[in-house]
Amino acid sequence: MRVHQKNHGEPEPQAPWDEVVPGLWIGGHHWADASGERHPAVAGGEFDLVVSLFSRPGHGPDPAVRHLITEIPDDPLDAGQLRAVRRLARIVARTVRAGRVTLVRCNAGYNRSGLVVAQALVELGGEAPAAIDAVRRGRGPWALNNRIFEEYLTAGLDVACLLAGLEAPD
Repeated sequence: MRVHQKNHGEPEPQAPWDEVVPGLWIGGHHWADASGERHPAVAGGEFDLVVSLFSRPGHGPDPAVRHLITEIPDDPLDAGQLRAVRRLARIVARTVRAGRVTLVRCNAGYNRSGLVVAQALVELGGEAPAAIDAVRRGRGPWALNNRIFEEYLTAGLDVACLLAGLEAPD
């Protein structure tokens, strides 16, 4: 499955990645400097774990870094995709809890990565509204601008999985 970035009208990120809480970073595959010039965000060996929800060749990380790739769309997710988000968030939370530096990234570092990072914060004991706020404080006000992702978090991923798995009546 090829996953394309949807343009929600947000500006380019101003940094390749940003720290949300100690050891937990959110980012994308590109960013723009103060003059507006676009640059690739290439992870090297600065992270112990990189979780990519969108991938592009040549953007790292180094071969010695654990790299999990699970591409999901920046659109409504099905039950299987929601379960994958929950699984990745649990891995991220365990890794951060163990004191290891983690990057969760998608294309711009706003929505898909915001969903996984916020859920990881919930897994670490936070409440969904505080986790959403932490992601936006860390990455900027454009983080989690996909409202359905915010709704998944506030309803709870378990509930969202159940609802996504229901078939519409004929």
